[in-house]
Amino acid sequence: MDNLNYWRPQQREKLWDMLESGKHVWDLVIVGGGVTGAGVLREAVRYGLKALLVEKRDFAWGASSKSSKMVHGGLRYLASGQLSLTRHSVRERQRLLEEAPGLVEPLNFLMGHYRGEFPPGFIFQRVLDVYDRMAGARNHEAFAPEQAAYLAPGINAEGLRSLSRFGDAVTDDARLVLKILRQGVAEGGVAVNYCGAREIVRVNGRLHGVVLHDAIADRNCEVRARVVVNATGAWSDQLRMQEGVDAQIRPLRGSHLVLPHWRLPVAYAVSGFHPEDKRPVFAFPWEGVTVVGTTDLDHTQDMEQDVSISVAEMDYLMRGVNHMFPSLRLQPEEVMCTYSGIRPVVSSGAADPSKEKREHSIWNDNGLISVAGGKLTTFRLIALDVLQEAARYLDGVAFNASDARVFASGAPPYSPDCGVSASAYRRLCGRYGAAGACMLEKDKERLRPITGTNLLWGEIDHALQNESVVHLDDLMLRRTRLGLLAPNGAEAMLDEVGRRCQRYLGWSDAVWRDEANRYRNLFQRHFGVPGVTTSDDAARTQRKTEESGA
Repeated sequence: MDNLNYWRPQQREKLWDMLESGKHVWDLVIVGGGVTGAGVLREAVRYGLKALLVEKRDFAWGASSKSSKMVHGGLRYLASGQLSLTRHSVRERQRLLEEAPGLVEPLNFLMGHYRGEFPPGFIFQRVLDVYDRMAGARNHEAFAPEQAAYLAPGINAEGLRSLSRFGDAVTDDARLVLKILRQGVAEGGVAVNYCGAREIVRVNGRLHGVVLHDAIADRNCEVRARVVVNATGAWSDQLRMQEGVDAQIRPLRGSHLVLPHWRLPVAYAVSGFHPEDKRPVFAFPWEGVTVVGTTDLDHTQDMEQDVSISVAEMDYLMRGVNHMFPSLRLQPEEVMCTYSGIRPVVSSGAADPSKEKREHSIWNDNGLISVAGGKLTTFRLIALDVLQEAARYLDGVAFNASDARVFASGAPPYSPDCGVSASAYRRLCGRYGAAGACMLEKDKERLRPITGTNLLWGEIDHALQNESVVHLDDLMLRRTRLGLLAPNGAEAMLDEVGRRCQRYLGWSDAVWRDEANRYRNLFQRHFGVPGVTTSDDAARTQRKTEESGA
């Protein structure tokens, strides 16, 4: 059976039967379905290993869907003298740009240099010389302050001495995780969401397997494993502490605002410093909206709940973006939504969260190999480091450094007859590979755009039919980003989304009502704008009151 079939509707029982049968001894059981776990799965199957990935919630539920979306080349590492780390990041960025066009795309950054701020423009240009040399191509330039209004309308001109442009890259982080997972599953791996690791099983002190818990059906089974990889990010201490080791992770929250692009119409990722603490603040174009970020705070909320921006963070980011663009006078009620993620930073005891280093660390607890830290860009290198550590338990497997492609070659060349523009075709193929081209060959109704976004209704259908959607928020916030890109969590589109969920997932009217209310509550609590009530919020409250009384 093609393992991708397990992601289709009504196939979960077959998948659980396979796990419960006990017929398999897995070389690796990977716990965690973010970018790190996905990378380990993809590289493991390349070496012929029998690999299973389990995720307690949904794929990319944590930081891997709530990052700043940047595929950085590591400029900040270069500024702090970490040349090797920068070189690795730049090369991985270039690899992803070449292998995943349409998903990982170039993004120009624009940084203003102001009187009294460090670094001045001439020093920053020298840093960019080195940065581009590592990438193998010059991609930066300097501008006079008189050009600021053309490059970034509304940017703060007071004290502006010069501007620097440099190249980096941006992605849809959740879709990147799905693309990596899909490649791993297509080549023989197994990946299941809403299935967590309850406990590590040892026999005479040696790792024997892991007890899995199906969160949907509330049942357990034990699977055999030679190695367990703990790639749960900010939650990695939870599994390690079963082994009696001390906590190593400092969970740091990073929050972002999403605004309509017409209110903050940036063509570049505009970067500056917050007037109060001089931390970086940026605003960048993403999927037809503008994202503003980010904060860097110790996260002390319940780790079992989705993350929410605080009122203080909201105010901080609003002050930062209005300092960068004072003439726009942005208001909290103009923010479409927010999102927050938890960075899995390895603690060094630094008083300032922003001073903590972001490199990855690996711990080996007698066959339980845990990894945390690192960046989205370098997932492949992190995966190879994990597999090198696992090799001591996998007799006869040699992990040689490989430059083989992460992703298989993509879809057929664009044809104007396919029914969409060249840019839309590039985006579809970047996210879905050959399936993106196949999407266009089916019912032409699927080519209908979703109002106010660059999404097609066919993407909703594809996700429901092929991508292990269990809950409505899986679809709205991760398989597609419709909930972030359309006003009020795409409330206006939910009726049509519901019809498609019922058609493809077999949901009854009652299940759909429960899922819709679950999604609305989740969005309002964790993706909403604190302190701002919209007319749609009131309508949702009225609807829930009517339904509860029905």
